[in-house]
Amino acid sequence: MANHLLAIDQGTTGSTALVVEIASAGGARATAGRTLGRSTVEFPQHYPKPGWVSHDARQIWQSVQESVGGALRSAGARPEDIAAIGITNQRETTVVWDRATGRPIDLAIVWQCRRTADVCDELKKDPRTVSRVREKTGLVIDAYFSATKIAWLLDHVAGARELAERGGLAFGTIDSFLVHELTGGAVHATDVTNASRTLLMNLARAEWDAELLTLFRVPASMLPRIVGNAEIVGQTRGLSLLPDGVPIAGMAGDQQAALFGQACFAEGDAKCTFGTGAFALMNIGARPLLSEHGLVTTAAWRVDGKTTYALEGSAFIAGAAVQWLRDGLGIIKSAGEIEALARKVPSSDGVVFVPALAGLGAPHWDQDARGAITGLTRGTTAAHLARATLEGIALEVRDLLDAMAKDAGRSLGRLRVDGGAAANDLLMQFQADVAGVVVERPADIESTGRGAAMLAGIGAGMFRGLDEAARMVELGVRFEPRMAPDERDGHLTRWSDAVRRARSTPSRK
Repeated sequence: MANHLLAIDQGTTGSTALVVEIASAGGARATAGRTLGRSTVEFPQHYPKPGWVSHDARQIWQSVQESVGGALRSAGARPEDIAAIGITNQRETTVVWDRATGRPIDLAIVWQCRRTADVCDELKKDPRTVSRVREKTGLVIDAYFSATKIAWLLDHVAGARELAERGGLAFGTIDSFLVHELTGGAVHATDVTNASRTLLMNLARAEWDAELLTLFRVPASMLPRIVGNAEIVGQTRGLSLLPDGVPIAGMAGDQQAALFGQACFAEGDAKCTFGTGAFALMNIGARPLLSEHGLVTTAAWRVDGKTTYALEGSAFIAGAAVQWLRDGLGIIKSAGEIEALARKVPSSDGVVFVPALAGLGAPHWDQDARGAITGLTRGTTAAHLARATLEGIALEVRDLLDAMAKDAGRSLGRLRVDGGAAANDLLMQFQADVAGVVVERPADIESTGRGAAMLAGIGAGMFRGLDEAARMVELGVRFEPRMAPDERDGHLTRWSDAVRRARSTPSRK
């Protein structure tokens, strides 16, 4: 009997597959999921021009297939053991493919890419447009989101707009592209969380919006069907790695999957994922409250026809700052070395690093900002810079949490964390200190993939609801705030000054 869930976590730099057990050998219903096998396969990043970031969707699909095969081997499982599939993905990244051939018309435009910043600046010159887009989508007009990326591909690939107008092209975020590949091209669908990141979906109605399609010049014929997050949307077909007929029963964008995978089911529950970027989300319940403090409002999930919403703050660079120390400056050989290097000094000695290497996201939304390092002296060492990098990540997240508390009208009591950088104890303790909240790290920090598995289990009828799915989550470590108030205030003052210096100026635009 098939008794495993397969979670596909398609990220910005690699694809991870998890094989999760859902039933004991005796067949009794499990109360907690155990990860039996895991595999990650990286794929190339493409940087055609400064500020541009692209992916080859075919390379992504190849990495997914390899990671699924590796996870099955790691688990000692057969393809026939997979009862259902859950998908989670890097959001906003835009793929356009030819419906007749199934082939992408160009490289995918990644969420980090800034090539459409000028288009967004033009749209933002009209305050009515800014207000209308925010009211309908919960988002701000920014190159981060998908709509201007779609239009760019249609305008810059020869014949693309004409073909799209004739119904010959399909658009999808990565979830949609993977469903297309897994079903042999039979299904063109996206889930409500990914749709809510396009600037094209009416957030309150969870439907594509004709006014927004006109504004961003996107033909309606390109768009996938919007589905819930825990329902069967298609079945595998024509694959070498899995048998036909395995249901795809759960889908969610990576940050919403992590919120679900941390069991943040109560209004006010919050999590932050420390990955390539840092993404903080707070469950705000059944009403899409619009932020007044620089955050965006997004769909958290739709289960059993009921939509839950979240406030979200995105810092574009988090773990990527550590990668820059490794690849750009060469002061560490691997990302895992940064904690030991940072611990060689008791403090950053006044050095502040604002990791605005791809502009500033929430709550500043300054796409022309640049990274800044302040407080350097002749005594500054690589260890000080390493420590300042970790502190900069925590301080930008603190800005997000502060905005959330203001919007929600209450202080956060705790913050659940996940993602690769959440394994860094120094970073997590500093996060608790500067934010003044208890930080809780689960035993399994891969909450994104776990969330996809939980949604698939619900969608396929293997879990009876949220409470049963939540038993898959096990608490690991708590970090209590312990920094003196005057020390924290000093960090915040230096941080505010450094952010001011990193912000864009008219001469830089």
